[in-house]
Amino acid sequence: MSAARAAVLLFVAVLLQESVVGAYAPFGGHADLLLVVLLSIALLRGAVFGAVAGFTAGFLVDIGDLGTLGVTSLLLTIAGFWIGRYGETTARDRFHAPYVSVLVVTVLHAAGALALRFVLGDPAPAPSVVAALPASVLLNLALTWPVYGLARRLFPVEDPRSSRVREVRDVA
Repeated sequence: MSAARAAVLLFVAVLLQESVVGAYAPFGGHADLLLVVLLSIALLRGAVFGAVAGFTAGFLVDIGDLGTLGVTSLLLTIAGFWIGRYGETTARDRFHAPYVSVLVVTVLHAAGALALRFVLGDPAPAPSVVAALPASVLLNLALTWPVYGLARRLFPVEDPRSSRVREVRDVA
């Protein structure tokens, strides 16, 4: 059931990112709603779920943009996997986890996109991306609180103590 909810949420995020959010550049930066939604889901559901969700969402973006197929898929797959791993190992229940995740992955996503464009021979406008990076980070951090709150409601984290098997003794 959570896979269906994630698919719907990511599909809506892809549509909003490509049609509405991506068209605006306040303060010279672009908000990346899809990245924030993916990181929220991956942080709550784990590495494998995040990698599959990242690949699927990235593939939808690649098809919608008619750009180089696989670039966004690769970047979002890596982002979903590593943030899912971060959530599994250390920080799923901590207040700062989604904000640190969004901050780090926004910077690494921009650097990875530049590197992949350079390797593929596409134009890689590094000065403009670096100039827009602080505004993009701030916009993504502003999106983190409402998006992560929605993700926490849709994908509640199970308490590991409730799934523990308790010892049963026969009194007879």
